[in-house]
Amino acid sequence: MWTDNPLVRDAGAAVLTGVAAAVVLRFWEEVANRELLDQKLCRKLVHITVGLVYFLMWPLFSSDDVYAPFLAPLIILINIIKVTVIGLGVVKDEGVVNSMTRHGDYRELLKGPLYYACAIALTTVVFWRISPISIAVICNLCAGDGVADIAGRRFGHVKLPHNPEKSYAGSIAMFLAGFIASVLYMLYFNIFGFVDKSWTMVAAFGIISLAAAVVESLPISTRLDDNLTVPLASVLVGALVFYSIGAANLCCMSSEDGSSSISAILEMVLAGSSSK
Repeated sequence: MWTDNPLVRDAGAAVLTGVAAAVVLRFWEEVANRELLDQKLCRKLVHITVGLVYFLMWPLFSSDDVYAPFLAPLIILINIIKVTVIGLGVVKDEGVVNSMTRHGDYRELLKGPLYYACAIALTTVVFWRISPISIAVICNLCAGDGVADIAGRRFGHVKLPHNPEKSYAGSIAMFLAGFIASVLYMLYFNIFGFVDKSWTMVAAFGIISLAAAVVESLPISTRLDDNLTVPLASVLVGALVFYSIGAANLCCMSSEDGSSSISAILEMVLAGSSSK
C-alpha cells in the first residue's frame, strides 16, 4: 500500500471516490445539457449509476481507521450542499437541474435528489460496509428504484389496482434489479471479507427487495417520496431479516473488529483531553 497511515490512506480513498462519482455525475450533466437522452431517463440513470459507483469504491478504505465511514461520504455531503444551494435558487446550474429533476424545476432538487443523497450518506455513516443492511439500502434505492421508473415508463401499461401511478412492470423490475444488485454486491464485498455469503443471505436479500418493491408501489411513496420510503423499508425489514438469520455486524457504527466506531472516537477524544 502507498502509505501505512490509515487516516492518510482513507483521505486519499475519499478523494478517489469523489473523483469517480463526480466524473459519472458530470457525464450525465453533459448528456442532459446536449439533450442526447430524454430528461426523465437521464435523471434515472444518474439515480442508478452515481450511488452504485460510489458504493463500488468502499473497499479502498482501510479496516483500522475509525474515521473511514465519515471520510467516505464526503463527496455525498458536498453534493448535498450543492443541490441545496441550487434548489434554493442561490446558484444556477442548468446541467444539475436537467439531469436530476423531473420537470426542470430547480426546486425539485430539495425533494427527491436531496433525500437520495441524505439516505446514502446516513447509510454509509451508520452501517458502513460490514453490514449487509447497507447493501440492501443502497442497491434497492439506486438499482431497484431507478430501474423501476425506467421499466414502468416503457412497459407499464397495466397499472396496480392500489396505485394507478405505478405498474406491475415497474414493481417487478424494481424487485429484480434491487435483488440482483444486492447479490452481486454481497459477492463483491465478500471478496474483501466484509460480509458473509450464503444462500440464506441471498434469500434474505430477496425478502428485503420484495418488501422495498411493495412499499415503493404504495400511494404513500407517491405522496412522500420513494427516496425516503424505500431506504426506510430496507433498513427496517433488513434489520429484522438479518437479525433472524443471525447475520453478523448489524449494529450501527460497528467497525470490522466488532467495536463501535463512535465509542472508539470518544475514547480517543477523552484520552487526548486527559493527557492535557
